[in-house]
Amino acid sequence: MNSVPFEMGPIRPVDEADSLLIRTTRGCPWNRCTFCTLYDDMKFSIRSVPDIKKDILAAKEYFNGHPFETCFLQDGDSFVMRTKDLIEILETLRYAFPSLNRISSYGRAQTMVKKSPSAMKEICAAGLNKLYCGLESGSTQVLKMVKKGITPESIIKSAHMAREAGMDTTQFIILGLGGKQLSKIHAIETAKVLNEINPDYIRLLTIGVKPGSGLDRQMAKGEFTLPSETQIISEQRLLLEHIEGITSHYANHHSIDLLLEIRGWLPGDKDRLLAILDRFLSLSDTDQINFVLGRRLGYYQCLSDMENDRQYQFVENQVQKIRQTDPDSFEQIFHNLRCQVV
Repeated sequence: MNSVPFEMGPIRPVDEADSLLIRTTRGCPWNRCTFCTLYDDMKFSIRSVPDIKKDILAAKEYFNGHPFETCFLQDGDSFVMRTKDLIEILETLRYAFPSLNRISSYGRAQTMVKKSPSAMKEICAAGLNKLYCGLESGSTQVLKMVKKGITPESIIKSAHMAREAGMDTTQFIILGLGGKQLSKIHAIETAKVLNEINPDYIRLLTIGVKPGSGLDRQMAKGEFTLPSETQIISEQRLLLEHIEGITSHYANHHSIDLLLEIRGWLPGDKDRLLAILDRFLSLSDTDQINFVLGRRLGYYQCLSDMENDRQYQFVENQVQKIRQTDPDSFEQIFHNLRCQVV
């Protein structure tokens, strides 16, 4: 972060790996979600327009004509900026980097719905044409439990506003977010919201409870029970089964996800994706544990990797070592490994 002559935030979406990163805000304007600790020690603020423009020009000089095609605005929600300020930033970006064809940002539903439809169209026309939205769940119960501060209704309204303005949207879903208690309703109600909004992209993430988070405290009180890896895959199958009538690209694409081969366009690839989930669920308990451990340790990338006998046996040796020391620790080990990549 300190090696470049302009300010950068801590994260960006996986799909923005090759993008220019420009920071418009610091932190998250909500910052109360029980599953997130990213901005715990950061007070939210909106950076001044002169400071952001200074950074854009510094980036232009630093990258010396690199033809960026995409730019991502950090941190948690650029829509909290005044519309005219955001447009001024977008115009400066397009002037400094004329090769840009996509500018993106996180978009929080409760912030977006405060913009007028005309403001949304102006923002899109100025260049902000892709949004990453943390839907997380379509269940009112789950959203309240994790203190997300949004409702299914606001998610649907904001998504429709973005589409009508001409923006592409990516909706993030967190598998396992309802715990064992709300797994079924989490899957079914999330599918209903996705069916209603038909996002351009659906991106699945898998729950990893960070130490010190609100969800960690809920677990300690017995208010949240973490699902097993197999239960999370069953939840995803239920979600995908109930998705109907949309044309989104659906993918597990983060290293925290177990089955990275789950990737395709709906509705055409739905049966193929369900078959992959069913293939995992049809494995014996022994092979499920072998695959999960191998995948979490980086020895497997897809289910077919288990067909390599040497690789399978190597992972199985690790499984047996765990069985000899603590046979009931597998799910805790799997969760600890997931948390390392959250």
